[in-house]
Amino acid sequence: MRLAVAAAVLALGGCGYRVAGTADTVPKNVRTIAVPAFGNATTHYKLTDRLPSAIVREFNARTRYRTVQDATEADAILEGNVLSVLAYPTIFDPVTGRAAGVEAIVNLSLRLRERATGNLIYNRPAFAFRQRYEISIDPSAYFDESSVAFQRLSSDVARTVVSAVLESF
Repeated sequence: MRLAVAAAVLALGGCGYRVAGTADTVPKNVRTIAVPAFGNATTHYKLTDRLPSAIVREFNARTRYRTVQDATEADAILEGNVLSVLAYPTIFDPVTGRAAGVEAIVNLSLRLRERATGNLIYNRPAFAFRQRYEISIDPSAYFDESSVAFQRLSSDVARTVVSAVLESF
C-alpha cells in the first residue's frame, strides 16, 4: 500500500503541474533587464510613457531581475511597440443617446532579447488588452475617465507581460 502511494506521489510530481506564475523560462545568465521607451504608431502618447514604467515596477516587485535604465548595461532588453489604440462606445444612455460606456483596446508587440547575442527570449508580435470605462452623460458633470482607464490598463498590461515573459506564453 505504501509503495502504491509513493509511486502515485512521484508520478504526479513529474507530470508538469505547477502553480501559475512560478515558472521562469528566462535564461539563468539574464540578471538585468532594460525596458526602454516603447515605439508608438498611434496618437496616444501617454501610453508609451506609462507602459514601460509599469512593467519596470512589476519586474521589480515580482521577480529576481534588476531593471536598469541603460540598455548597454542590461543582460536583456524588453522592446515594445504600441501598434494601435481603439476606443468605441459600448453603452448608450437611452434618454440622451450619448455614449455612457467605452471600451479601449490596445494592441502591442513585445520582444525580450539577450543584448549580447541578440537571441530572442520572448516574442509576441500581437498582444491585445482591453479596458472598459464609463462616461458621465451629464455634460456639466463630465469627467474624462480615459486617463484613469489607461492607467489601469497599464497596470494590467504590466502584470500580464511579466507573467507571459516568465512563463513563455
